[in-house]
Amino acid sequence: MAITAGGLTREDVRRKAHEDGIEFLFAQFVDMHGKPNAKLVPIQNFDGLFDEGAGFAGFAAGPMGQTPASPDVAAIPDPNSYTKVPFKKGLARLACNITVEGEQWPYCPRTILENAVSRAAALGYRLKMGMELEFFLIKERDGKIVLLDDLDTLDQPCYDMKGLTRNYEFISTLSKYQNELGWGNYANDHEDANGQFESNFAYDDALITADRSIFFRYMVHAMAQERGYLATFMPKPFANLTGNGGHLHISLWDPTGEVNLFEDHDDPRGLGLSQLAYQFLGGIIDHAEAVLAIGAPTVNSYKRIGVGAPTSGATWSPAYATYGMNNRTQAIRIPAPGRIEIRAVDGAANPYLAATALLAAGVDGIDRAVNPGEPNRENLYTLSPAEVKARGIKQLPATLLDATRHLQASAPLQDWFGKGIGESYIDYFCETKRAEFAAYHSEISDWELRKYLTLF
Repeated sequence: MAITAGGLTREDVRRKAHEDGIEFLFAQFVDMHGKPNAKLVPIQNFDGLFDEGAGFAGFAAGPMGQTPASPDVAAIPDPNSYTKVPFKKGLARLACNITVEGEQWPYCPRTILENAVSRAAALGYRLKMGMELEFFLIKERDGKIVLLDDLDTLDQPCYDMKGLTRNYEFISTLSKYQNELGWGNYANDHEDANGQFESNFAYDDALITADRSIFFRYMVHAMAQERGYLATFMPKPFANLTGNGGHLHISLWDPTGEVNLFEDHDDPRGLGLSQLAYQFLGGIIDHAEAVLAIGAPTVNSYKRIGVGAPTSGATWSPAYATYGMNNRTQAIRIPAPGRIEIRAVDGAANPYLAATALLAAGVDGIDRAVNPGEPNRENLYTLSPAEVKARGIKQLPATLLDATRHLQASAPLQDWFGKGIGESYIDYFCETKRAEFAAYHSEISDWELRKYLTLF
């Protein structure tokens, strides 16, 4: 079986591969964590790949709902995901959906999003999405991870022109590759932390953006490693520096993709949003704790969330489930009419699962006609805990364990993510993440030794 939705066929891919001089294809899929897994398939087995897929032992790939006793999974390529690897001559990538014994596998993140997108389409909604992925360029020195650029030491390095210049070869090459692929790279900058960068590409349908985000992270990692250093999208790799966000810009459109259902220039609140958009973002606020478990899915994610200032003066990450205009202290920012930006999502998020979570929460908000109230126009970083409580502002979870409790109790997210084998996908996700938290919690940190070793 081959997925052909969106226009391209197997023969279109065959022709493009021939034109591009492709000799090998990555048959690539992701696990729960968003880790790209692949087999390298020679072009001579093109038909075999599309007819039967690439076989994998699913348990070995990561959290995919399998055990060592499970049958192999087959990665079935989506022709629309064909992506030439710009820095490897003769190589292209095909994003795949996982099947088992010829059937959709309910633990496949890409399949989960496809199903959610189809469900939204039946309601008359087409989700479009952009993703802003921040990353650090780093190296190892004396057994420790440090910033690649020894000269990047400003207290406020954001937008630093000299820092961009010192890393010009890497950042400009990354930009060129995105434009070669037709992604529409439109800006590149030094971000708020020392050694941190962002490279932005145009928004598109949610599945396309998710595919591109997976490939973008792979491309940044591979480019750095080929140059003898490392890149990281880890949410908080340095305690004293701003963390890595993976902000999602989302909007609902009509089925043709021509009419933005979130846009209303007569919005009485002055943000350029429709009533539908307000209901959608109201649903996200209502389910913010559960959504965060998907959008900030690691133990480390919750060291990014909060109000404590790093060396640059602000975390630029949210602590509260609020929305506001062009105000980066909010969990949801309205950067322009017709779209909303989810700032709580970080660089570790699986984009397929994050998009599904936002659809589930947002459509529930539409179904219940949720009124999110008036936008918050204050600097929330300056409010005391007492002021936050007095105003009824909901705080985001402090730990992954806390977030998973909310996620497991969320009926809309349980529904939209679907059933696995004898369990819901959300229950499986939460079980996996609780085990991750338990493994973390069992470790004894240097901080604990310094704090407690001789205290008592």
